[in-house]
Amino acid sequence: MTAETLEFTKVTPYCGAEVRGIDLSQPLDARTVETLQTALAEHCVLFFRGQEMTPAQHKALGGHFGELHIHPAWPRVVEGHPEVMEIFTDENSKGIAGEDWHSDVSCDAEPPLGTILQMIEVPPVGGDTLFASMYAAFESLSEPMQRFLQGLTAEHDGEHVYSGRYQGVNEERRTYPRSEHPVVRTHPVSGRHALFVNRIFTTRIVELEKHESDGVLRMLYEHIERPEFQCRFQWQPGSVAFWDNRCAQHHAMWDYHPNRRRGLRVTIQGDAPVYRP
Repeated sequence: MTAETLEFTKVTPYCGAEVRGIDLSQPLDARTVETLQTALAEHCVLFFRGQEMTPAQHKALGGHFGELHIHPAWPRVVEGHPEVMEIFTDENSKGIAGEDWHSDVSCDAEPPLGTILQMIEVPPVGGDTLFASMYAAFESLSEPMQRFLQGLTAEHDGEHVYSGRYQGVNEERRTYPRSEHPVVRTHPVSGRHALFVNRIFTTRIVELEKHESDGVLRMLYEHIERPEFQCRFQWQPGSVAFWDNRCAQHHAMWDYHPNRRRGLRVTIQGDAPVYRP
């Protein structure tokens, strides 16, 4: 397996590509890692079928792209592998994580670079994940709106998202991240600009009055969720999605209750978002 064996097929014009010719359970050479890094930055999310990884192999895969991230609140991890989060829903679940458009843990001072989720068990129907290109969302705005947003910063807060949400988490003296990031960030690989505000974590635009911030964010959220920026992934056992949190948002559908859904994911540490004209 080399970079030359990889085949990429776009899913939609703006978002997503299916990748063939790779076994993710095996070590990757430097050329293959570089090819995947470039493709991830271009397509926002990469999809793989027919994969099977142990937790150790899953961690090794993520490690090719950077240090692994430890979630600030998620209580359910694979024993002996704190970097591997278990995503699990069944008839007793009251809700799911990510049931709105977001970028993972954007409240961190250095939000994750990307996330790799492998699905092990899927419901008979439903449970898809939607992804959207934040390049396309930014680039489709009018030039005056682009100029207005460039240079603004927004607050991303984890307190209202995580506090008291997960059973078994001791909240005593526990604090959650809160950070300020550019509303428009420059992708460190592609150099393109992407919107970086989301419904789950973003609480306000710092430079604006509250009513102004609320109005601008409401407009941006509605704009981000336009279907032409999106792709939709139908999971199968052995499916893997690798999404770039720097230029994509995603939305997990919970339309399969009371059926079970189980997957494992690792998240890769990123760096502080910046805007470069």
